[in-house]
Amino acid sequence: MKKFDIRKIRFKKVTIDQIDDRLLLINLYATQAVTFIIGLIWILFQHRNPFLLYALPSGWKFLLWGLGLAAAVIAVDLLVSRFVPEEAGDDGGVNDRIFKNRPIWHIVVLSLIVSICEETLFRGAIQHNLGPYWTSIVFAAIHVRYLRHWIPTGLVFSISYALGWIYIQTGSLWAPIIAHFVIDMVMGFVIRFRRET
Repeated sequence: MKKFDIRKIRFKKVTIDQIDDRLLLINLYATQAVTFIIGLIWILFQHRNPFLLYALPSGWKFLLWGLGLAAAVIAVDLLVSRFVPEEAGDDGGVNDRIFKNRPIWHIVVLSLIVSICEETLFRGAIQHNLGPYWTSIVFAAIHVRYLRHWIPTGLVFSISYALGWIYIQTGSLWAPIIAHFVIDMVMGFVIRFRRET
């Protein structure tokens, strides 16, 4: 039997164009599953009940905060994309590949999964230890495809900080989940239905 030699493992840089749609989706769903599992484990290590994080609060305050933040972020993002050159916001074509040819129902499902998984880890777990500022730095760093340009990096940091702030204001994880979901879904629709010039 041949021995496995870890030194023979080679990593090769792959561009988004070299990944087929199936592998892209597998990667997206796998990373979100890992994000969610790490978030739950982290919450358990904090001796907190993860089920309580998902309890729906009474009243509509959390919904208004989530929808209000989503509307503000979408408005700012659309303004930025109107006045800033496209190269300044380039993410390497990842968002186009994820959303451009996706059916509407799949954009909704992807947005929901991403918002629940990422908010569980970042607002539900990490922010409990680090606060919204350092959590937002980690959140921006995780979105590595934006790090080549300061405008999208700044936007991701600002959005993350705002998500953390509404979590503090409402005391409900559902406020940032709703905001994250609506932002991703609407921006996914913008990419999906954008006319090529």
